[in-house]
Amino acid sequence: MSFFDKIFGDSNSKVSGSGAEMWNDLTEIKQLDEIVEESQQIPVIIFKHSTRCAVSRMALKQFEQEYAIDADKVKPYFLDLLSHRDISNEIADRFDVMHQSPQIILIKEGVAVYDTSHSAIDAGVVQRIVYS
Repeated sequence: MSFFDKIFGDSNSKVSGSGAEMWNDLTEIKQLDEIVEESQQIPVIIFKHSTRCAVSRMALKQFEQEYAIDADKVKPYFLDLLSHRDISNEIADRFDVMHQSPQIILIKEGVAVYDTSHSAIDAGVVQRIVYS
């Protein structure tokens, strides 16, 4: 593992460290219908990630390190946008959010209630919104 991989994460890995088990893979457009339905009962997080971007890896790693939301309070999804740009485009259209990478989107009752990107991604902010 190179020096930069240790700092920013391996560009070939989907997620960093032990955060892998927290994510549900978002790999099909039809899952967006399920996300809308799920968000009627529980908030849903979508993390849009570029596996070739050091900023995206840093944002993901930081988010996972700070993430402290109970599993029964939110359902987190992970989107690899290099593999699924069509889904990212559909998210932008369906939830009326401008495409960014990295980006986090919080959906409640079928509506994006919060989205941010890059260094503004903060697990604490997401946690406060989920618990409010």
